[in-house]
Amino acid sequence: PPAAAATRRVESSAPAKTASPAAQGRGPYGRIPAAPAVRRLLREHGLALEEVPGSGKQGRVLKEDVLRHLEEKTTDTAAGQPSASPTAEGHVAPATPFPTEGEVRVEPLRGVRAVMARRMVESASTIPHFQYGEEIDVTELLALRERLKPLAEGSRLTLMPFFMKAMALAVREAPILNARLNDAGDEIHYLPSVNVGMAVDSRSGLLVPNVKGVERLSLLGIAAEVARLTEAARAGKVAQEDLKGGTISISNIGVLGGTYAAPIINAPESAIVAIGKTQWLPRFDADDRVVKRAIMTVTWAGDHRIIDGGTIARFCNAWKGYLEAPESMLLHLS
Repeated sequence: PPAAAATRRVESSAPAKTASPAAQGRGPYGRIPAAPAVRRLLREHGLALEEVPGSGKQGRVLKEDVLRHLEEKTTDTAAGQPSASPTAEGHVAPATPFPTEGEVRVEPLRGVRAVMARRMVESASTIPHFQYGEEIDVTELLALRERLKPLAEGSRLTLMPFFMKAMALAVREAPILNARLNDAGDEIHYLPSVNVGMAVDSRSGLLVPNVKGVERLSLLGIAAEVARLTEAARAGKVAQEDLKGGTISISNIGVLGGTYAAPIINAPESAIVAIGKTQWLPRFDADDRVVKRAIMTVTWAGDHRIIDGGTIARFCNAWKGYLEAPESMLLHLS
């Protein structure tokens, strides 16, 4: 009929519907191309790939396209316009709030932390470190400390005074551990006193005050100095004099739970030891019976320019001997 023909002519003359920008680009298999990172970004924001117009080749959706789409959604929401958008199935998806990223907090490196950073870089980059590890059986030492606690005259008797005293005695057998290389690198200076530094984890950063003249002090005298320096360091009130003049250092990382560590030498000193936590472990005794023993791990770092492996091993053996048989220290106390 003429009316039907007119209708067909009107329909054929009407312009064809154009595909939406998001649907125009298709890959070789009819899929919208997008990188895995872009797809992950879409999932994080609850978006379908079809929602975002792609500006890349063959309609590839780029990261910039997703970010632009999210910005437009945020702008529309702020202007009071509907922020919901149709999904591929035609359903309206709920608007997903655009998460705001937190700002980067910038903190100037100052004070103790700045000094520590500078000294650690200097030590690690100028001193060839030699590492040496050992296990020490401190079962007898722990028992001795328990027996001495009631006689400590109010002092807090930790293991640190024993470590320091044994170290001062071991220095007699290997004095180079208490020496240092001069700035020119052509002289070794042997120091007359054993000033043992101890690393303290303070609020302001790492501090290493030292107990001076350990070879002349009693265990109670060392314990009193350890308590004073620890309290001052944690309060941020340690005197400069207490931070100067150290000759050898201890880092007792074991109090925080660490087992092994590779310490960095506190220049210009030549050696430092990291003490791990004490663990009760099975060991064989002299009669091949399995017994429970308190085992402590230690890791030494020495300046390999003046301390070789044999020297640090012999020094550690002497130190270990005093700690495993603590009564033997009595023979050398003046």
